[in-house]
Amino acid sequence: MEKRSGAVTFAGGPVTLVGPEVKVGEKAPDFKLLDNSLAEKTLKDYEGKIKVISVVPSLDTGVCDAQTRWFNKDVTGLSSDVVVLTVSMDLPFAQARWCGAAGVKNVVTLSDHRDASFGTNYGFLMEGLRLEARGVVVIDKNDKVTYVEYVPEVTHAINFDGVLAAVKALI
Repeated sequence: MEKRSGAVTFAGGPVTLVGPEVKVGEKAPDFKLLDNSLAEKTLKDYEGKIKVISVVPSLDTGVCDAQTRWFNKDVTGLSSDVVVLTVSMDLPFAQARWCGAAGVKNVVTLSDHRDASFGTNYGFLMEGLRLEARGVVVIDKNDKVTYVEYVPEVTHAINFDGVLAAVKALI
């Protein structure tokens, strides 16, 4: 498996990401994730939709919480053609609990804890931590990657304006 040393930092320390860097213009890799009811979900489950994948280390942290709430409020209502998937290594039960406590109903939370399939296929898995780096991937209705952001410092926020522009360009 490909590894990218020092691709990002986490709390100032360099981290190696496992998996290839996803690039704009490529066909989106598949993944196997678990939804909150433990059902397996793949890219095909969102066929025909504009897929916005928000990647976070854990919903139970301030920056991840804010990122997920922002997507729930500011992106999910743009069009019925848009689905926002928040991916983390959190257990599905923890994701469901967090969504309930936060009042988040429009974002689909998916867990990568079982296989790290998303993390390794999209190059977000932080080696040795079993967490995913922060970022965003936007995929069009034909499963082509149109926007990718690997946040250089995992504890920092995504480029909200860049993501919003990328999504609006596909609507």
